[in-house]
Amino acid sequence: MAPAPSAVTGRFAPSPTGAMHLGNARTALLAWLHSRAAGGRHLLRFEDLDTGRVRAWAHDVTRRDLEWLGLDWDREYRQSERLDRYAAALETLDTYPCTCTRREVLAAVEASAGAPHGDEPVYPGTCRAVTAHPDRLAARRWRVPDQTVCARDDLRGWTLCQHLPSQVGDMVLRRNDGVYAYHLAVVVDDAQMGVTDVVRGEDLWTATPRQAALQTALGLPRVRYHHVPLMKDFQGERLAKRGGAPGVRELRESGSPAGAVVAALARSLGWDVPDEVTPADLLPLWRTWRP
Repeated sequence: MAPAPSAVTGRFAPSPTGAMHLGNARTALLAWLHSRAAGGRHLLRFEDLDTGRVRAWAHDVTRRDLEWLGLDWDREYRQSERLDRYAAALETLDTYPCTCTRREVLAAVEASAGAPHGDEPVYPGTCRAVTAHPDRLAARRWRVPDQTVCARDDLRGWTLCQHLPSQVGDMVLRRNDGVYAYHLAVVVDDAQMGVTDVVRGEDLWTATPRQAALQTALGLPRVRYHHVPLMKDFQGERLAKRGGAPGVRELRESGSPAGAVVAALARSLGWDVPDEVTPADLLPLWRTWRP
């Protein structure tokens, strides 16, 4: 008899565009702690759809870095091997071709009464009722329903509601170069992989309602979200690869003790730990931690 499925399935989903930095590693650690503290399954999913930015060596380096830190996973996936699943999902949604350039979209946003909300321009529906330009490749935009969608964060107790037409706009679900959008792929993957809990950086929190809207439109279950604080540098800025954030590979190859790196990640969360620890040592701290 097959074992009963776990009540919790989590995942870590890096983009293999380079080596992991310490901020990525801390999120990977927290995602692993959440899955394992619940006795659940944990997946590794490479989000490698943007082939122009993917570095082939980054898959293996990421695996080596995670294993060195003491993190394991039950199954591995690559989004680049799942394109047919995103195509099938796209066919079930109300989409239309859009051949507007980014410059044309921004000009339309500036000319519209709606203007941008926050830092993200809201697409004003420029291509909704026009014929696609015959000499341009077309993206596919989702004609979002006229509704307000709310999402909840189970770690922070946050709730965020967004009116889709005025605060999100019609979303690109496949770019004009054929690359499927992150929001579509991640929603399809989480459902088909049985993911129940997502631990990720808080920079993705404002995108959660639109992912919830896609889950509903595709008839997929909602997942539980847990958004963790981003790791900052000495200037208080978010760690990022392009900003020269310290790489896990460099620490691993320089002979740094993995336990000391895990301890440093734990201390960055305010956890009182010895100089060297394993991820398993941190399970009791995760169970009681609230940012």
